[in-house]
Amino acid sequence: MDTYLNHLLFGIYPYIALATLVVGSIIRFDREPYSWRSGSSQLLRRKQLMWGSVLFHVGVLFVLFGHIVGLLVPIWIFDSFAIKHEWKQALAVYGGGFAGTLAFIGATLLLHRRLFDARIRANSSFSDTGIIFLLWLQLAIGLATVPISLGHMDGEQMVRFMAWANGIFTFNPTASLWLDGSHWIFRVHIFLGLTIFLLFPFTRLVHMLSAPVRYLWRGGYQIVRSRKDLSHG
Repeated sequence: MDTYLNHLLFGIYPYIALATLVVGSIIRFDREPYSWRSGSSQLLRRKQLMWGSVLFHVGVLFVLFGHIVGLLVPIWIFDSFAIKHEWKQALAVYGGGFAGTLAFIGATLLLHRRLFDARIRANSSFSDTGIIFLLWLQLAIGLATVPISLGHMDGEQMVRFMAWANGIFTFNPTASLWLDGSHWIFRVHIFLGLTIFLLFPFTRLVHMLSAPVRYLWRGGYQIVRSRKDLSHG
């Protein structure tokens, strides 16, 4: 890949995507707090929704955790605990592959439900369907990287991605060089992931940033009905 294009996509674009993610989410929460939710269509095809949602969320949580630990933890920390790169690579390929498969099956069920049920499709916004499709595509591309990764079980490619991610978060201007020459499918996977970050504040994904912890200490509600004396009306 041309060095300039590589720097544009993986040296500059990450900051645009991450800045939009942070600033956009703050602005949306401040200006449109009532839109800070995930729309529900649970009354339609509930069984398919349940299976798709459970498989997708369980798989994605493990995938996200794996990516955060695998990419953002400095390499020297793994080296200080004598954790070999080959072990990390094997865990990423087999563990990540299994979690990604669960998430992909779940995303397929959710996407099928939105596209092939006329009532759900009629009540779905373009952004709702679009973001599910992008997540489905991202998972598909992620699974497609597994056969490529099996040919690099020495962990050399993973070290490149770790160095790139660490370089982005430490504002290293040469971070993009770590991805120059890597397999195109990995670069597409990273680019699409950054694009999902860019679109994050404008979609239903914002509900991921909210945890209903306040319900743990909130007192219960009691609904009281009163009958108005119509004779005094």
